[in-house]
Amino acid sequence: MKLGIVFGGVSYEHEISIVSAIAMKDVIHTQLVYIFLDQNRDFYLIPTDIIKSKLFSSGEYKKCEKLTLEKGAFFTQKAFLSKSKKIEADLLLNMMHGGDGEDGVIASLLEFNNIKYIGPRKEACSVSFNKFLTKGYASSVNIKTIDYKYFTKNDEVKIDNFPVIIKPVRLGSSIGVSIVKSEKELSYALDVAFEFDDAILVEPFISGIKEYNLAGCKIDGDFEFSIIEEPQKADFLDFDKKYLDFARTSTALKADISDELATKIKDSFKSIYNTLFDGALIRCDFFVKDNEVYLNEINPVPGSMANYLFSDFDGVIKKLSNNLPNTRNIVINYEYVNKIQASKGK
Repeated sequence: MKLGIVFGGVSYEHEISIVSAIAMKDVIHTQLVYIFLDQNRDFYLIPTDIIKSKLFSSGEYKKCEKLTLEKGAFFTQKAFLSKSKKIEADLLLNMMHGGDGEDGVIASLLEFNNIKYIGPRKEACSVSFNKFLTKGYASSVNIKTIDYKYFTKNDEVKIDNFPVIIKPVRLGSSIGVSIVKSEKELSYALDVAFEFDDAILVEPFISGIKEYNLAGCKIDGDFEFSIIEEPQKADFLDFDKKYLDFARTSTALKADISDELATKIKDSFKSIYNTLFDGALIRCDFFVKDNEVYLNEINPVPGSMANYLFSDFDGVIKKLSNNLPNTRNIVINYEYVNKIQASKGK
């Protein structure tokens, strides 16, 4: 199998996507083709043998071949007196974190051009990229979430009880997230959050609450789960701690929890995944309070694809590649228009 890795994108998480994509060289044992989307939304073919983070920070990637996205595949751009070349890949893996990758932009482009890919479909992106919509979706499938308030940039933000967590609605990797312990800290935290988004969520900060991460996907109608991990952290997993995790390739430690709690977490994951996330490997982050499971976030394109939670990540990706949802074939035959014309005698 030849697997194309699509990464980069116009996003605050652009650099994280680069680090995450490079990590795949160590955990996916097949031929990889790297396709990079830069801040100008130009695609580039990055040779696997030279890919490293400095290639992008220095701008050296611009010396690589530029690509165009067409029906069925990526192609090299036509040079003077030469033909464009099809980039051979059996399917693509969406590894764009944040904007372009998790908001449905790349999903729409790939679906429009009839290209097979592993990743969340556009509807799944809409639900999981926006934390406010995630809350509503979770409620609709009977999964609890922590209480919250939603504010936009023009609203007066009133907090009755501290401490709280303030987070931008459309960002991951803990970017723009703050713990606010008093009124005097509120103004600065709001400035930080609104720098990245025009809408925020405010949730109560619950000291000592347990957090567990579970990744998985659906293969032949059955769920393939990772281990359940209890991330090690202080108050919350901030950007710096998460950033170090995006290059993780070593297996994480399994959480020491009861079989009953593990089953509750897996059942919650199943409800969230449903059919909406078919074709994607996602990670869900859960809170546990008084033995009740609450959804914290859905990660539709998790850092390093959460490879470190699986004992055989390579095998999972290869099985998932053969279990992608089919595109509905809609036949357009103009029957309705022809009937109208016939009835008018035309």
